[in-house]
Amino acid sequence: MNLIKESVYLSEQVVKMTIEAPDIAATRKAGQFVVLMTDERGERIPLTIVDSHTREGTIVIIFQIVGKTTTCLAEMRVGECLYSVLGPLGRPTEIERVGTAVCVGGGVGIGVVYPIARALKDAGNDVVSIIGARTKDILILEEEMGAVSDRLLIATDDGSYGFHGFVSQVLQGMIDGDERIDRVYAVGPVPMMRVICDVTRPYEIPTVVSLNPIMVDATGMCGACRVAVDGVTKLACVDGPEFDGHQVDFDLLMNRLRMYSSHEKEAMESCRCGCHGK
Repeated sequence: MNLIKESVYLSEQVVKMTIEAPDIAATRKAGQFVVLMTDERGERIPLTIVDSHTREGTIVIIFQIVGKTTTCLAEMRVGECLYSVLGPLGRPTEIERVGTAVCVGGGVGIGVVYPIARALKDAGNDVVSIIGARTKDILILEEEMGAVSDRLLIATDDGSYGFHGFVSQVLQGMIDGDERIDRVYAVGPVPMMRVICDVTRPYEIPTVVSLNPIMVDATGMCGACRVAVDGVTKLACVDGPEFDGHQVDFDLLMNRLRMYSSHEKEAMESCRCGCHGK
């Protein structure tokens, strides 16, 4: 059992939660994730570890309320316990001194790119972060991203804050301005990551993306999280979650993500009757 120490809303549909998990806190690295269950009959959901506090023995996750399990998770209160938290899982981000690293985060993906940006900064890189959201009201972690970046650029789809447009346009502007970019890390909705890769590909800028396909056991046994990378089947749980974005088959990834959309809607409707009676 893992105690919930803190739970706060960063926006209307995004929750930041601090969980007691001392072993994970002591060993996790940037880019890794956990799989948690709210109760013994609950769904197993993968969530990136955003931060950790070794002395307190806690980890921090950020998640968006999109379905039954995340709704139930958001309704849990401080002092309640999760049934299980497994991790750290996945390959850590390969952190090295590359020069200028651009970290691009969209929506809740900002929470995933944050520990990567911080690790890159600690390794001596010049970090430029580009974060974006549909509107200013749902932009998250601006202060935290600014603290680990040499420069922070912001975009909103509706122009309510920062650049009026998409994070990909901000990145293209940097390229058009002949700014030095040695590597790009992009995390967010799949269409966003795909566009970022389309932007960087002609310039042969190495681009790393973090994929979050459907997972079940998250240990490489079930094969549910398979993705195609350079024509080869990979498992995001053990081979990833990070891959060379220029080699990812985004069409296949998006099709697989839509496979269970009707089942997810049915589960969400049943959840409206109350999560704690599962």
